[in-house]
Amino acid sequence: MALVTTTKMFEKAFDGKYAIGAFNINNMEIVQAITRAAAAKNSAVMLQVSMSALKFAGPKYLKGMVDAAVYETGVDIALHLDHGPDLDAVKLCIDSGFSSVMFDGSHYDFEENVKKTKEAADYAHSKGVVIEAELGRLAGIEDDVNVDAANATYTDPDQAAEFVQRTGVDSLAIAIGTSHGAYKFKGEAKLDFDRLAKITENLEKCGLKKFPIVLHGASAVDTEVVDLCNKYGAQIKGAKGMPAQMLRKAASMAVCKINMDTDLRLGMTAAIRKALAEKPEAFDPRGYLGDARTYLQAIVEGKIDDVLGSAGSMK
Repeated sequence: MALVTTTKMFEKAFDGKYAIGAFNINNMEIVQAITRAAAAKNSAVMLQVSMSALKFAGPKYLKGMVDAAVYETGVDIALHLDHGPDLDAVKLCIDSGFSSVMFDGSHYDFEENVKKTKEAADYAHSKGVVIEAELGRLAGIEDDVNVDAANATYTDPDQAAEFVQRTGVDSLAIAIGTSHGAYKFKGEAKLDFDRLAKITENLEKCGLKKFPIVLHGASAVDTEVVDLCNKYGAQIKGAKGMPAQMLRKAASMAVCKINMDTDLRLGMTAAIRKALAEKPEAFDPRGYLGDARTYLQAIVEGKIDDVLGSAGSMK
C-alpha cells in the first residue's frame, strides 16, 4: 500500500457526480480522524498540507503520519500541498514524497501565472506527481493566504481553457463564490453555478473533457459546532460557511475536489474546550485529544455523506 495520485479518484468522481474531500492536516489526531472516517465510509480521501502546517510539523513528520494512516486504513489517500506559493515549496513537498501539489499563482497577472504554473507543472510531472493550480482569487483568510474582498476576483471562463492548455495542470481551482476562513459571507450565500457550467463547457470545447474542477474555501462552518465552541468560552460570533446543498450541487457538476479546513479547526476546538470545561482536573492530553479525534471523525463522516457524496467510492 502506498499513497496515490488523484488521477483515478477524480475520474471516478466526475463520472459518479461526487467530490473527493480534501481535508487539511496538522497533527496525528487530525490525520487519524479523517482517515478513519474515510475507512468507515469506504471513501477515497485527500490529506492536504498548508505552508503553515509544513512550518509547524515539518514534511517528514507529516509524510510519516500519513504513511501510517495508509497502512492502518487501506483506503486510497493522496497527500497534497495546499497553496504552494513558489517552486521551492512545490519541490520540497514532491521530494518529500507527496503525491499531489498545488501551485498558487493566482495573485500574479494571467501571463505570469501561466509561466510560473507551467514551470511547477513540468517539475511535478517529471516526478510522476499531479498538480493543481488556481485561476481567480478567493476572498478570506487561511494560514498564509489573505485576500480582502476588494482584491477577490471570479474566474474568467474565457481564460480557463487557455490556462489549462498552456500550463498542463491536472486540476483547476476556481473562484465562484466560496471564501477562506470562518466568515465567508454576509447575507445570503451564493455560488455562481452558471460560471462553473461555462468553465466546464469551454474546457470541453478544447478537448478537455471530464476535467476536474476544485473548490477552495468550502467549509460549512456548522452552526452547532460554532455554538459548542462559544458555549465553552470561545468568542466566534457571526461565522458563516457554505450551505451543504450548494456544495453537493457543485459536486454533481464538474467539481471533483472540495477543500475543508475551517470545519476541522472548529471541531477540534469545540471538543477540547468541552472536555477541559467538563473535567477541569484533567491534564492528560490523550484524554482531550482523544475526544477531539472522535468528534472530528464524526464530522468528516457527515461531510462524506451529506456534502461530498463519496461514500462507497472505493468499491
